[in-house]
Formats: sequence, structure tokens, C-alpha cells
Amino acid sequence: MDQPQSSSTPQGGESFFRSVLASMEKVYLSRNPTANAILELVRSADEDQICYDHLAFRTFGKLKALWFAPPTPSINRSVSGSGVNGPLPRIFISELLVDEMSPQAQEIIQKYTKISGSGNKHAALASALGSLTWEKPLYSEFQKLARESEYAAWTLVNGYALNHVTISTHRLKSHLRDINNLNKFIEENGFKLNSEGGVLKVSPDGLLLQSSTVADSTTFHFADGVTESVPRSYIEFAERLVLPQYKNISDKEIEEFHRRDGFEVGNADKIFESTSMDQLTRKTVA
Repeated sequence: MDQPQSSSTPQGGESFFRSVLASMEKVYLSRNPTANAILELVRSADEDQICYDHLAFRTFGKLKALWFAPPTPSINRSVSGSGVNGPLPRIFISELLVDEMSPQAQEIIQKYTKISGSGNKHAALASALGSLTWEKPLYSEFQKLARESEYAAWTLVNGYALNHVTISTHRLKSHLRDINNLNKFIEENGFKLNSEGGVLKVSPDGLLLQSSTVADSTTFHFADGVTESVPRSYIEFAERLVLPQYKNISDKEIEEFHRRDGFEVGNADKIFESTSMDQLTRKTVA
């Protein structure tokens, strides 16, 4: 029996997966003008090619976070497209520890997830359509959740929408491949970066460098007739440095698997603050 021929063209399940990601990205970009503008800026300065490090989602659940790696580097290496058409990104899913919240907060969350029924089974579809799997919430309940957990309040109004996409800075071609240069470039173009713990978030081993913008806000029409501004999503940047054991490999030979993988709780906690009111209302220093 003949072996299947390798190809850089997506086939079967991968093609379907990419089309779902493209729909999610379309919703994300339509709601978040900052992310859209920054992607265009970076593309124009960097040969029109951007690779995503990871896509992130928030949910109501009982676990802290899970992340999923893309296919093996040998499969992903030959893909030369940009964004969701480029090398497949990691998928990062964080879940709120609902059982550890106050009885009042749990009651509010369970009210909507119960209405949703098995809606969590259609999370990907809801994200691709930009829809909630539960009814629009009451503003009063949104406020109550926000006072206890801004993460919970964000998830209540945004559902399974993309929380952020992340540009893989070390895969850029220009000087912007250095995350410090990229941060400076973004700020010089008038965009506000998340300052929680400092603009640059560094893992304890010094090999994972991350930063992010502050989330955009849009008006939301609540079920009780109130229209108020709510946080949407943001864009993140990640530079993964080469692992010590591969330091002697030439730059031309370095592949993604030679670099620091995974995530750091400390970095993630600070990045999550991109949707907090403290960051949204913070004034930039002239």
C-alpha cells in the first residue's frame, strides 16, 4: 500500500480546524479594533507574515488551565501562511474555579450555565459565531460578579469568545522579533500595554517573555435594558528563547522545539489583568 504524500496544503480534519479558527478570528477582529490595528501594523513592518503562538479561551469550570500543543514540528514546519493559515498555534484554555467562589456568585453562574444546558458541548461553534450559549445576563448580576471576580464577569458577557491571540515574536523577520523592540513599536504607535507586574512579564527561568495590550471595550445590551461598556479581548506577544542545551545551534537551524515551551502561572496571572478595570482605566504616561 502506497504511503500518503506529504503536503503543505491542509487536508481533512486540519482544513476544517483551520476554518473554525478563521471564523473565531473574524469575530475577534470585528470586536477588537486594537488587535486588528496592531496585526496590520506588524504585518506592514514584517513582510506580511505573522505566526500565532497560542489562542486563549476562558470558561466556567473546575480546573485552572489546560494547554494543548499543535502537531509535531515536522508537520508544522512546512506551513508558510500567516495567522490562522500559518503554523498551528497552541490552544490555552483557562477555567474559573466556580466551587471556590461565594454562594451568591456560584448561584449566578449556575443560573446561566443551567439555562445553557449542554451548551458547553457547542463552545467552538459559539466562539465561531460570536454567540453566547446562555441568555444575555442582567446588568445587576454582571456587577455582582465583577465585584468578586472580573474574570467571571468577563466570561458571563463574552462566553467562549477568543480571549486573546498571541503573536510569536521570535518568528518575525525584522527587528520586531525582539519583544522589547515590539513593545516600544506598539507604544510609539499610541497603544497601551498592560503594566501589571511591569510591561514585560518574564518566567523564572528567563526563557519565556510576554506582554499584552489592554483589552478593548464595547457597549453591551443587558437583558434588563441597561446598556453599558464591557471589556472585550486583547492581543498578546510572546518570545520563546532557545533552551540552554541548544545554544550552540546556529540561528538558521533553530526550530520551535529548540525553544522554551509551555506557560508560567506568574506570567499568565499578570497577562489576565489585561481585561481588568484597573488596566482599562489606567492613564498612560505622556
